[in-house]
Amino acid sequence: MLSLQWCGCADDAVKVISNRQKAKVLWMIVGLLAVFFIAEWSVGLWSQSLSLQADAGHIFSDITALAISLLASFLAQQPAKTKATFGHQRIEVLAALFNGLALVAIATFITWEAIQRWQHPATILGLPMLGIAVLGLIVNLFNITLLHPHTHNDLNLRGALLHVIADTASSVGVIIAALAVHLWHWWWADVAISLVVATFTGLSALPLIQESLKIFLEYAPESIDPAEVEISLKSFPGVVQVEKLHIWTISSNKVMLCANLTVECPTIQERDRLLNKLQTHIQKTFNIAEITLQLTNSQKPSAPPIHPLFNQNLTLMLSANKTN
Repeated sequence: MLSLQWCGCADDAVKVISNRQKAKVLWMIVGLLAVFFIAEWSVGLWSQSLSLQADAGHIFSDITALAISLLASFLAQQPAKTKATFGHQRIEVLAALFNGLALVAIATFITWEAIQRWQHPATILGLPMLGIAVLGLIVNLFNITLLHPHTHNDLNLRGALLHVIADTASSVGVIIAALAVHLWHWWWADVAISLVVATFTGLSALPLIQESLKIFLEYAPESIDPAEVEISLKSFPGVVQVEKLHIWTISSNKVMLCANLTVECPTIQERDRLLNKLQTHIQKTFNIAEITLQLTNSQKPSAPPIHPLFNQNLTLMLSANKTN
């Protein structure tokens, strides 16, 4: 099997720096959310606001999810060894899936609590509710500013960003509910906003869950059509057939390809040149860096000429010698 892989020390150094920056950003966000969670939960209990308590529960889930993301980022950087031949990069995808499922669980919990509150209304203090909601909006907007530049091609951080965006929407909803409660004493606004937040939270989690499951099921990325890759490989002179073409995703930013190719190359040198061309073409056209290609020559090597002595029947030769 002939294979080529692209790697570079400079690229590895850039990745290390980038991972450290992401970890630093996540730690800052976890610290901010932890402090705000204590404040929001306390005010939510005091003001009897369901939407505020629900948002505090969401914040607690975010802290847990981000802590898991930090652990996943650390483990994903560990080198491949023993039986973990691909390393631990899919732990990031597992963390993203957990984040999505946590959002769905939160949405379900908020919906259930809203139904209970509708059946049993409570007196709500609108002014404290409004103050903590405004503070929550400021904190979440700051967190979005920190996270957004680092979410490109990182499914794990995209999951964390979705959590923060959901928190931001929740804060806006709580502000609206607090104004309605404080100005017009509409206690039902607190319940209604809770349901809106729950719906938004659940829907925002579905794409994240779907993409994570596709990676675990080893689907080809949405940006790459395997049929198009096969046609592109067959377009090269010398490529006769493409078999066992597999394209799958290891992590959110690492795609792999392997295939068996039947080729017509009279010499080993020509086969090596064709392999280099195919590998370069796949990398530039489809942005796949991890490539394994097995090239099989369709032309069987011709047998070398045999000395005339070995073409004769050995038994006849021995009989002739005895006669002589």
